[in-house]
This record gives sequence, C-alpha cells and structure tokens, in this order.
Amino acid sequence: MTALPIQMRGVARRFGSKTVLDGLDWEVGPGQVIGLLGRNGAGKSTLMECLLGLREIDGGSIALFGEAPDALSDATRARVGYVPQKSDLFDWMTPLQMLDYFKALYPRWNEARVEMLLARWGFDELMLKKPIRKLSGGEQQRLSIIRALAHDPDLLVLDEPVSALDPAGRR
Repeated sequence: MTALPIQMRGVARRFGSKTVLDGLDWEVGPGQVIGLLGRNGAGKSTLMECLLGLREIDGGSIALFGEAPDALSDATRARVGYVPQKSDLFDWMTPLQMLDYFKALYPRWNEARVEMLLARWGFDELMLKKPIRKLSGGEQQRLSIIRALAHDPDLLVLDEPVSALDPAGRR
C-alpha cells in the first residue's frame, strides 16, 4: 500500500505561551485539493512550514509519503513542490541560472512545462538574463511558482502563492 502524501498525528506547535497548533490530526490523500482558510495569525503558514520540516513541532508526528519531514529521502523530496508566501529565490542569480540549478536537483524536471510557463507569463530573453533581485515582486512570485511546478510534484504546497500577483496573473 502506498503511503498517503500527508499524515499528521497530534501535531502541536507553540510560540511561548501561545498555542498555534493543538493536537492536529490530518490526512491528505492522493489527488485531493485542500484550501486552508483563516484570519491572519491563525497558523496556516505555521502548519505548512511544520508539514515541510521548515519549522520544528512541539509534539506529535508528521509524515510526507510515509517519511518524516526532517529525514526525507532525495526521492521523496523530489515529489514535493513548495511556493512560500514570500519569494525565497536566489536573488543574485538570473532566472535561467536558478532554473538550471534546480534542474540539476530534480530527476523529473519538465523542461517543456518550464518553457511554456515562462512564455505564458512574459519572461522574455532580456528578463531571463537579469538578476532576480531586479524583477518585480510579481515576477519573482511567478518564478517561484514555475520552480515549484517544474518537476511535476506529486504534492504541491502553496502558501498564498498569488498574493504578489496582479489580477491577470492571479487568474
């Protein structure tokens, strides 16, 4: 039997005396699409960061495809795509350099998808050769989304991925 993409049991996370996640049990099966809704500060980003092993938990357990987030195999890590709320790109690189770097890390890199998304979102030759730090916030966010989709992940985690995009980009 194949392990579920996400399994959480009794997950807890506190910041000082403030409990953000309290005994959370959650499963996400293959093909499910889940949206987290809540006010600012409700713990949505904290949940996603804990899920991906980017933030420690205070109790419970998490598994991505049957593996603990802090000990993912390369094969399992390659099955996960993530777009953070704030772009975390290597801003000294050009988009082409950054995409080439990540291409070397992912065996399932889909070059045709990357080229299609770059073209669809207006990344022309000039834009692809300038440092990422010189791109607008929306352009950087689009690049983050392209990077997350480029390796055809089985699990895609998006933390407010369109917040920096204009209305056309959001569509």
